[in-house]
Amino acid sequence: MERLTAFFRTVGGKLPTVPPRGLLLAAGLVWLAAGVNIFRLGAPDMASHWGSPLLPLLCALAVFLIFFLAIFRRLVTKHTARILAYEARRVMVLYFFDKKSYLLMAFMMTFGILLRSSRLVPPLWLGTFYAGLGASLMGAGLGFLLQFLRAMRAPLSPPGGAQE
Repeated sequence: MERLTAFFRTVGGKLPTVPPRGLLLAAGLVWLAAGVNIFRLGAPDMASHWGSPLLPLLCALAVFLIFFLAIFRRLVTKHTARILAYEARRVMVLYFFDKKSYLLMAFMMTFGILLRSSRLVPPLWLGTFYAGLGASLMGAGLGFLLQFLRAMRAPLSPPGGAQE
């Protein structure tokens, strides 16, 4: 964590810090915003090119289920546990992700931009994929927000785990 802290300090100066539970809120807002933006890219293409909505909707649902169940649900669980295990009273707001997750997001953004600009996939199917992926990202965001609300209701343990 020290190396990541040093990197963020040299790149962006002193970044804002939050209590660890605040990272769940940050993660929820980031994932929700990403999901809304991806869904907004896909839904118009999907809706404007379909003759019958049943097949694209079923495909979007399949994409949602695959990504949410196989990736994003586990990601929410893993990061929630990691975030709540921080012992520091305040941590940098960017710690809602670990290095691997930042790389995953960079890969997904790069792949999405390349796929969309290549025009190799017809708009109906790309839009269908984006709508399902966006919905699964929104699901992850809502999962983090739910974890934030749960953490806000939980009593804080004193630093060092001592009982008062």
